[in-house]
Amino acid sequence: MSNVNPSPDPYTPESTTAAGQPGADAPQQPSARVGTIVWGLIVMALAALIIIAQLGVVTLNGTYVLIGLMIGAGAALVIGGLLSARKRDNEPTTGKS
Repeated sequence: MSNVNPSPDPYTPESTTAAGQPGADAPQQPSARVGTIVWGLIVMALAALIIIAQLGVVTLNGTYVLIGLMIGAGAALVIGGLLSARKRDNEPTTGKS
C-alpha cells in the first residue's frame, strides 16, 4: 500500500509552489482601503456631532460642520493615497512591463 493521502486537508497550506518557490502562493492579508477608512471616520464624526448637539453641549452650524468634514476627508484621502503610492513604489519589480 502507498502512504498517499487521497483527500488532503484543504486547510493545510502547501509548503512549495509549482515553481518550487516556498511561500510564493502564500495569501496576503487583506488591507483596508483608504476611502473605506475615511468614509467610516466621516460617519463616526457625524454621529458624534449629532450626539453632542442633542445633549446641548454646543450649538453647531450645519454649514461649518459640513465644510470642516469635507476639508478633513479630502486631506485624509490625499495623504492616504500618497502613503499608499509610496508603499507600493518600494516593492521590488519583476522587470516586466
